[in-house]
Amino acid sequence: MLGFFKNKSKEIIIYSPCKGKVVPITEVPDPTFSEKILGDGFAVIPSDGKIYAPADGEITAVFDTLHAITMTTDKGTEILIHIGLDTVILKGEPFTAHISAGSQVKKGDLMIEADIEKIKAAGFNPITPILIGNTEKYNKITLIKEGEAEPGDEVLSLS
Repeated sequence: MLGFFKNKSKEIIIYSPCKGKVVPITEVPDPTFSEKILGDGFAVIPSDGKIYAPADGEITAVFDTLHAITMTTDKGTEILIHIGLDTVILKGEPFTAHISAGSQVKKGDLMIEADIEKIKAAGFNPITPILIGNTEKYNKITLIKEGEAEPGDEVLSLS
């Protein structure tokens, strides 16, 4: 090998963690997310409550209220999945976790189930931001799909 591509960064793909409508992170009706205070990414307006792993990696935290999880992918990408806005107030009621901190997951593994109807009935928006916590590690973060998506669809490109 001549080493021509030694320093060329490889593209990393983040997949949709749920079925629903993918929207840019800037469309989340909460400035903490839309202004990218916690990182860049995208959001899904879920049509069902099943949240799957968007990549292979390790679960680094599951919030006590089960409304959010963090993971680090096998490629070092730090991801926060936040199910709904202000859903921490629900104290875990509409959520069932299938993983815990330290769990190893493969893309597509079921991680959390959320009762979307209970979230809506309680007056909360179920929009689910998916954020890249270590955005500074990437030169370019590109939303490659908007609109209806299935779990496992390619949504975000990091390079």
